[in-house]
Amino acid sequence: MTQQDRRLAVLRAIVEDYVATEEPVGSKSLVERHGLGVSPATVRNDMAALEEDGLIHQPHTSAGRVPTDKGYRVFVDRLATLKPMSSAEKRAISSFLDGAVDLDDVVQRSVRTLAQLTQQVAVVQYPTLSRSTVRHVECVALAPSRLLLVLILSSGRVEQRVVDLGPDEVLDDTRLAELRARINRVSAGQRIAEACLALGHLSEGVPGADRDLTSAVVDALVEAMSDHRRDERVAVSGTSYLARHGDHFETSVRPLLEAMEEHVVLLKLLGEASADGELTVRIGTEGPFSKFSATSVVASGYGPGNDALASLGVVGPTRMDYPGTMATVRAVARYVSRILDDA
Repeated sequence: MTQQDRRLAVLRAIVEDYVATEEPVGSKSLVERHGLGVSPATVRNDMAALEEDGLIHQPHTSAGRVPTDKGYRVFVDRLATLKPMSSAEKRAISSFLDGAVDLDDVVQRSVRTLAQLTQQVAVVQYPTLSRSTVRHVECVALAPSRLLLVLILSSGRVEQRVVDLGPDEVLDDTRLAELRARINRVSAGQRIAEACLALGHLSEGVPGADRDLTSAVVDALVEAMSDHRRDERVAVSGTSYLARHGDHFETSVRPLLEAMEEHVVLLKLLGEASADGELTVRIGTEGPFSKFSATSVVASGYGPGNDALASLGVVGPTRMDYPGTMATVRAVARYVSRILDDA
């Protein structure tokens, strides 16, 4: 083992002990708890070098050392593997999420599961409409001149619109089938923006008898696709866990709790969901808000296939179980993605 490798092993041991005990870590305890294979004097020298590099610091005289944000970053970046989830944790995720009945239920169950498993504040963003693709548009005749449109998106979101066509319009099975085929031919599999653009040209070239019908249906669908009310919605659970960690923040936890009531703040904390659902960790001052400089955020994008439609994650003190938290966030994100993929 090289000197650099040994010092990284000492840093890893300090992080693990500090997370487990909540107490500054001394050289003697490191030698006793971890098989570092060197003398206490060598460990002290390694700790001095780590402190000089800004990876650990001494909170007060005669105390042991605790990791800095930079130290946590090095620890996270050099994680070879994430802590494996127990069978009980995996069962808890699958059994709880499998019972979801719709998108709202999926989000609410996901945020509660994340909070309970990590003992941190969990945040789940609702799937973003603008990133969704159209899966299918169904047209159902409610009456000869009344039509129900059902828009099904890749996010699992379903929008319904009723179109009254007027007394002179009479829908028979043939016209309805042709209308359904035309709509899905240009919109299915397309992102919302592209689908709206394609639908806008759908009535071009349509015979006069069907032009008004097509235009009325297209207007209703475009209106449904342009409804961005949910784009900024998030679900939050476990704020009480943040309060329990109040002793680990240099300032009062109240401003953090108040700030977390703002959805825009929570969305910025989560950051942009990556296109491939990559796991991200932002530690302390790496985040966008000074109020949250004593917290870390572990987040992941989620969505069907490799198309991340939104983000989910947890917020907690920088002194958190990073391997366990990262494994849980990744597992929940993947499970929710599969649910949306099968929807």
